[in-house]
Amino acid sequence: MNTQTQASHALPPGPSAPLWGLNLLRTMKADYLGFVADLQRQLPDAAHVQVLNEHITHVFHPEWVREVLVDQADALIRWERATDVFSVSMGQSVLVTEGALWQRQRRMLQPGFTPKRVAGYAALMASATSDALNTLAFSPSELSVDMDTLMTDMTLDVILRALFGAHHVTDARPISEAIQTLSHSGIAELFKPFSWPLWMPLPSVRKVRHAKRTLDQLIQQHIQAQPPATEHGGEELLTMLRQARDPENPDQGLSAQELHDQTMVMFQAGHETTATAMTWWSGLIARHPEVADRIHAEIDAVLQGETPTPATLQQLPWLQASLKEAMRLYPPAAVLMTRRTTQEVTVGPWTVPQGHLIAFTPYVIQRDARWFESPDEFKPERFLPGAPDIPRGAWMPFGTGPRVCIGQHFAMLEMALIGAMLMQRFRLEWPEGEPWPEGDLAVTLRPAQAIRLKLHQRAAITPPQIG
Repeated sequence: MNTQTQASHALPPGPSAPLWGLNLLRTMKADYLGFVADLQRQLPDAAHVQVLNEHITHVFHPEWVREVLVDQADALIRWERATDVFSVSMGQSVLVTEGALWQRQRRMLQPGFTPKRVAGYAALMASATSDALNTLAFSPSELSVDMDTLMTDMTLDVILRALFGAHHVTDARPISEAIQTLSHSGIAELFKPFSWPLWMPLPSVRKVRHAKRTLDQLIQQHIQAQPPATEHGGEELLTMLRQARDPENPDQGLSAQELHDQTMVMFQAGHETTATAMTWWSGLIARHPEVADRIHAEIDAVLQGETPTPATLQQLPWLQASLKEAMRLYPPAAVLMTRRTTQEVTVGPWTVPQGHLIAFTPYVIQRDARWFESPDEFKPERFLPGAPDIPRGAWMPFGTGPRVCIGQHFAMLEMALIGAMLMQRFRLEWPEGEPWPEGDLAVTLRPAQAIRLKLHQRAAITPPQIG
């Protein structure tokens, strides 16, 4: 292991912090990912930063990441400022709660997100994707498409169908804009000592209040509209939430407010993160036609013109590897929620005292040349079967430990279905001379400039006749 020093006590080294670290805070606000990347280049395994009265230990080494988030998870809580900020849009949901309340919520929700249960949503996902792609099929054989808009519309339709069994949104833009408003506001608020209450008549607060009201009304409208059982057999996520019971208290279900809050976090997280990941992926595929050719070949050979299923998706190694590599380069959750230590925590040879903060940045960890050769290049072969093992903790787009993303199986299935069906029908081309976009860090890492691709329709493959 490449350790910076073998001190068995105290904190890791870090940059000097004159003026109580206000100079560092200014740099972090301007370009947080750039700040952390520079920090990691100077101190590859762990670094200590002080801003005002807060001590923050950034952990970069994969073994130490797991040592903290997995082995010492009981000694951590989520940073209070972050939970205060995100509770504005997501209430007291599983994303922000702590302790016994979080454990109860996690126990109740977990059965709805097992791989077997998630596979049951594949038909809904495929139907939503097919409807979106069918609208493109009536366009010219070569068309220019804003991929963020396409992916946003598709993933919004998927999550609406999976949550509510509904598939009618006349205009996704107000919903997407509301989510983006809350996302950008959330990341900005993290660098402020406090937030204005929602009743304040300030323009920025009014914008957040309007965005929250837009999403609250959408969620509540669907909760009230959907009966306890549906013609689809009650397989929607909302039905699962209504029927969820705490295994330790079987008579206890979710309250009306808890139902709203859990639905809200599933809606926001299940929509925005997937749309973001697929937008980056589509751009990377368009810029690497040799990878696209391999994906086209395996899709044609395996699917034979049929709609993909959870089983056939597992027979598409290049597609699966390309999705994982895209999330390595551009993890939707580029920054994990910072943790507060509730007791002394060990980080490699270092000791982080109780009350300090520990930060994890997948965007930086996943671009470390020690674990990924040519780390800034798109190389899906890293994730193919038989490739050298990637150290545990070096690839963590869904986090790790007890608070790993509960919807990771749902997200991977959705992304694979969308990717397979898109590549089955179209060839993606990057416009000549168009620069690659920069990242825009909000709650998710989105392209700062539009990714607009040329889509060329591919010849349809007729499924083989049987008999």
